[in-house]
Amino acid sequence: MNPLVSIIMGSTSDLPIMEKAMTFLNDQKIPFEVNALSAHRTPDAVEEFAKTAKGRGIKVIIAAAGMAAALPGVIAASTPLPVIGVPIKGSLLDGMDALYSIIQMPPGIPVATVGINGSMNAAILAMQIIALSDAEVAERLDQYKANLSTKIKKANKDLAEVKYEYKTN
Repeated sequence: MNPLVSIIMGSTSDLPIMEKAMTFLNDQKIPFEVNALSAHRTPDAVEEFAKTAKGRGIKVIIAAAGMAAALPGVIAASTPLPVIGVPIKGSLLDGMDALYSIIQMPPGIPVATVGINGSMNAAILAMQIIALSDAEVAERLDQYKANLSTKIKKANKDLAEVKYEYKTN
């Protein structure tokens, strides 16, 4: 089974955030790979990865990085594949530095960007991209979206059962 999604993080310290993406892809039966590469500490490896990803069958790259957050942009500069950036919250600027670094790409080098620590949304977006050309993945995506609605309807029904003296609904 060849991976369709590649999850790249600048450091294994990003793993706790990226586990949500891995769990989602795994639950949705979308093959993926995970690697740690640094735009600053292993630039040659990042470039090699980006240039060979398409040839290895990768369809979407999710790249997570904090602080200067160069990794998603460096990857996007060397591949025609869609890159989804996940800004990781740091200790000094609460992830705003990473967010701005990822979204402020020059023309011609786009990086789709989710919210700070938003790896789950990155995985859902990757699934949506793959679903455009894979009917089985599209069917699972439709089911996932339908389940979201069901969960909210159930939650609202449960809230109706909560009783307070001055609650009117």
